[in-house]
Amino acid sequence: MHHDPYSLTAEFYDLVGEQQWAHSDQALASALAGVDVTHGPVLDLGAGTGRSTAVIARTLPDAAILAVEPSPGMRAALTSRVVRDTDLSGRVTVIAATAEEVPLPHRLSAAVLCGVVGYLDATRRRRLWDKLLRRLRPGAPVVVELMALTSPQRVPPMRIARRTLGEQTYESWLSGEPAGHDLMRWSATWRVFQGETVVREVDVEHEWYTFGIDDLAAETGMTGRMLTPELGILVRT
Repeated sequence: MHHDPYSLTAEFYDLVGEQQWAHSDQALASALAGVDVTHGPVLDLGAGTGRSTAVIARTLPDAAILAVEPSPGMRAALTSRVVRDTDLSGRVTVIAATAEEVPLPHRLSAAVLCGVVGYLDATRRRRLWDKLLRRLRPGAPVVVELMALTSPQRVPPMRIARRTLGEQTYESWLSGEPAGHDLMRWSATWRVFQGETVVREVDVEHEWYTFGIDDLAAETGMTGRMLTPELGILVRT
């Protein structure tokens, strides 16, 4: 497996994801609405190409944002998004680090964790929660991306997106298999068609620990609820 599968697929990320993320964008904005941003920056951990960063910025126009992304390919798209937008470029700091490496300020107003928590086993998650909880005030939200599976199970290949750009059509496929008592191995395929002919195909695999929002609430001592099948919120008590 490539050590950075996201750099292999960064070019497809926004192209095929519009229909998937439209509902999640709304849920994320609702979860963050009204957050007191005077306590510190908002952390966008696993910022990807910056879609979540832009939602945070629109929802909280006075917030400073720390956009953390370890993948160089994804971070290139993130930085490009930020630099093209005068508002974002004045408020967003892009940080190249993993969840475990990132240096954080003493205080945070909220946190958004997309494409992050499932890469960490229970021990590493506990270290992340400790790092975050010390910086959040009571009532602060932590929005977490989930995989809609609370335990490993076989997921047959399914097409999750299709999009045409110019003369080419892009498809995204996903399948999964159990890889342990709490671990899934996901296989993702991106295909580029010229007419009916596949002119390019990119395959990547990654492993993701399974859990539900109740599991995360128990780990953290926070209260939790689902926002969408793929997005949950934990609230610092």
